Amino acid sequence: MNRDERERNRLDAILAEEGEIVPSSGFLARVMEKVEDEVTAPPPIPFPWKRFLPGFVLAGGVLGWGAVETVRYASQAAAGGFVLPKIQMAAALSEPMQQAGWVVGALAVSGASWLLSRRIAGRSGIF
Repeated sequence: MNRDERERNRLDAILAEEGEIVPSSGFLARVMEKVEDEVTAPPPIPFPWKRFLPGFVLAGGVLGWGAVETVRYASQAAAGGFVLPKIQMAAALSEPMQQAGWVVGALAVSGASWLLSRRIAGRSGIF
């Protein structure tokens, strides 16, 4: 008799000695209670397709229009006929617009640094 057969016989003997497995008291009652809860639970809330689809179609249309315009401008630029339109602005609006540009730039840099710090801190578990 080799070692594998002895181990198998020993395992068979151990398994033969074990008694019947009996669930703990109240197990069946808890299981049946959970089954009844599942049966009486309300159906899940359906996805609001009627609200989602118009926005999805609108976003697809805007992206499609943007792609068409990009191709149109690129083809005009390749042909040498594309010139950006000049924006006519009163002199009184020129300085406030420059200041507004700096404010928008500062807000963009601040927002980007805040998002970066949130992302880094989120990985460390601080937030």
